[in-house]
Amino acid sequence: MMSKLQVKTFSLIAIIVAIGLYRLFPHPFNVTPVMAMGLFAGTYFDKKWLAFVIPVASMLMADIFLGFHATMVFVYAAILLAVSIGFLLRRSVSPLKVIAASTCGSIIFFVVTNFGVWWVNDYYPNSWEGLVTCYTMAIPFFQRTLLGDLLFNGVLFVSYWYFSKAVSVKFLTSH
Repeated sequence: MMSKLQVKTFSLIAIIVAIGLYRLFPHPFNVTPVMAMGLFAGTYFDKKWLAFVIPVASMLMADIFLGFHATMVFVYAAILLAVSIGFLLRRSVSPLKVIAASTCGSIIFFVVTNFGVWWVNDYYPNSWEGLVTCYTMAIPFFQRTLLGDLLFNGVLFVSYWYFSKAVSVKFLTSH
């Protein structure tokens, strides 16, 4: 029989891998669980190394099918920063804190990935003006990123809250 910690770890891995595979199906542009996976993992994995590895592994699994691109390192770096934000939620998870952390994650994703677009592609001049133009041109996409992060964080955190209650009841009544 699995311990409560093993059930939790296996469940977290399954949830993050499953939601990461969402990216393989048709979805509204920029409405993805990318940053939500990181925030959720950072909040709930007991072993910090798993919080970093599992979202990245989930992304890699989907990217094998979607294809690799020049700015992937920036996307993955943003996910790792989301994991770090999740560590701040560990002691006290509340709806308001999840919304705030999710919004911070969206902003970080915007800043990091658009810097990557400017840095590695030749869409914009390699100058301050080019960087400002890159960020300005990306503003319309931010709304969908924020929507996706809030949506997926809501789904992840609320679902996990209900799941953990059900598992706790099972363990309390089975011993």
